[in-house]
Amino acid sequence: MGQLAQQILSQLVIVDMQTKLVNAMPLEAMQSTIKNCSILTQAAQLLNVPIIVTEQYPQGLGATLPEIQQHFTQVKTNFKPIVKTAFSAIGEPKFNQQLHRDQSQIILAGMEAHICVLQTALSLKQMSKQVFVLEDAIVSRNPANKANAIARLREAGCVITNTESVLFEWLGNANHPAFKEVSKLIR
Repeated sequence: MGQLAQQILSQLVIVDMQTKLVNAMPLEAMQSTIKNCSILTQAAQLLNVPIIVTEQYPQGLGATLPEIQQHFTQVKTNFKPIVKTAFSAIGEPKFNQQLHRDQSQIILAGMEAHICVLQTALSLKQMSKQVFVLEDAIVSRNPANKANAIARLREAGCVITNTESVLFEWLGNANHPAFKEVSKLIR
């Protein structure tokens, strides 16, 4: 199979998009990451792509951003993020339980790119998952750390891509029943 994020093979993972981390990030990059994670969350639900949301030590770093949570409550999905202390989500057994064996492609977004996103991606690669990291939906406090993470991820065999590419790869065709709804998300 090629480098294509197919909806039926994909699972979306939103890593640690938490309230108390936001202010430590560069404003413009954070706003873009929030916007793209929101778009991904909505599209995944429209297309029945399973979603996992993680929270790193929420007692200290806060809950998942309301901008992300609201999309789960809109469709009456029971929002239950996976709480973790390990930097790689794979270190949390509940995360592993939610990974679908038949979804070989993992779409990763969130923060911080050079810590939890990086370690989760590398662990998923060790599990023989095809990992897609969305460059426009990840952020680090220091842009140089994000750039370093992207280089390491690419070298490790992860596919570095972007939100719109994944959305249209999920759709596959303008005749897809959800095409108009998904297209509205990026206008």
